[in-house]
Amino acid sequence: MDDGPRIYAVPVRELPGRPVGTVRTGRTPQGERVGIAFTRADLLVTAMGSDQPWEELCESALRGMLRPLGIDRIQVDPLLVAPPLGPSVVDRAAPTAPVQAGTKRTASATT
Repeated sequence: MDDGPRIYAVPVRELPGRPVGTVRTGRTPQGERVGIAFTRADLLVTAMGSDQPWEELCESALRGMLRPLGIDRIQVDPLLVAPPLGPSVVDRAAPTAPVQAGTKRTASATT
């Protein structure tokens, strides 16, 4: 039985001075860039907050938007998406602790 295309709630951000936005991307704890998608809008709100804009996209459309960025992995339903870090925060950041196994459902937004 064919259920049709998979539809995701995908976080987006506006681009200043442009009529269209772009999908938010993230990084795994290991540093790999990933697309971010949620199977339900309430999961997106739980992970990213109610003020995070989002759009419904089918998987093939999302992959098409990620491909030019060199991203081929989509992180589905991450439990927490951290806000992007600005350069000044990154420069002052302390060395990070080793990542434990089993943290596959987290992504930090980098977009």
